[in-house]
Amino acid sequence: MPVLPYAPLRCRNCRSVLNPFSIVDFAAKIWICPFCFQRNHFPPHYASISDENLPAELFPQYTTIEYQSPGEASSIPPVFMFVVDTSIIEEEMAFLKSALSQAIGLLPDNSLVGLITFGTLVHVHELGFGTIPKTYVFKGSKDVSKEQLLEQMNFFLFKPKPPTGVIAGARDGLSSESIARFLLPASDCEFALNSILEELQKDPWPTPVDQRASRCSGTALSIAASLLGACVPGSGARILAFIGGPSTEGPGAIVSKNLSDPIRSHKDLDKDSAPHYHKAVKFYEALAKQLVHQGHVLDLFACALDQVGVAELKVAVEKTGGLVVLAESFGHSVFKDSLRRVFRSEDKDLGLSSNGIFEINCSKDIKVQGILGPCASLEKV
Repeated sequence: MPVLPYAPLRCRNCRSVLNPFSIVDFAAKIWICPFCFQRNHFPPHYASISDENLPAELFPQYTTIEYQSPGEASSIPPVFMFVVDTSIIEEEMAFLKSALSQAIGLLPDNSLVGLITFGTLVHVHELGFGTIPKTYVFKGSKDVSKEQLLEQMNFFLFKPKPPTGVIAGARDGLSSESIARFLLPASDCEFALNSILEELQKDPWPTPVDQRASRCSGTALSIAASLLGACVPGSGARILAFIGGPSTEGPGAIVSKNLSDPIRSHKDLDKDSAPHYHKAVKFYEALAKQLVHQGHVLDLFACALDQVGVAELKVAVEKTGGLVVLAESFGHSVFKDSLRRVFRSEDKDLGLSSNGIFEINCSKDIKVQGILGPCASLEKV
């Protein structure tokens, strides 16, 4: 398949691309879109087009081509936000810390990295000050809005000076200093990240023998999404969630803390008798919509003998094009090998892409009924 080093020429009406089935008037330098029959003028750099001098996109044998425009390359590097569950046993904690340390070593040097840990509370780690570890703590039982997050984390806002007579908006942007406190290039924060992981302990809040561990997965993922939405909207960012048990606290909880209440089974879901299911799905649907709007991806690494709530979470993973890895333990080879392949740039990687858009233009009598694969609609008619 040929790769053309310039941007495609699009129809001004339906945005379809110039192709071998287009009708071309070489004398008038006009082409007619085969989808909507709109007449389009060729731009100046197509001035030399003729029967004998065709651009590659008009070659009859090139019905499928790719474009690689230098101007479209994103200036924002890949972003990885690690969201780590600490409400797991010590043995699992050791396995997870070891795997994360190896993964950090595989990160591209220019990639931006952030870290959030959660258990009873959510801890957002500030990586900008490597010598003095600093975290922002949020209560796991209640959802945190984007505005509350920015206010509590002391984000510095910049406001361009408005023209005379114009009232400035309440929030015009975030300073680069604010963003750099929580998202740093991997080459700059590798030592700080490894130091935090070495000292990371199991959630210190005691768990009564008749209760499950307190775990606020939904709140942690919501904070991660809001933080990325504030710092790097529209970038190729991925949230990598490492969860070792069911969510029992805050929005997105799938079961109560009492062990006397069983976790919902397939039969409960079929009979619609799972008390927390619909509320949790509604929460994750809203989270999925937010992530799609921001262009960000949610990847889930669920490693536990017990259920972790993938049935509720899957809507956010599917709509953002993320991946799900299921294993019995963070020490299992399935988890460790899959995590390594996320960051490998060799032939053995998973071939992951971020913030991809698949746009289909049809002729007016054809409509798209659906699509196979994880994605979300652009909501364009």
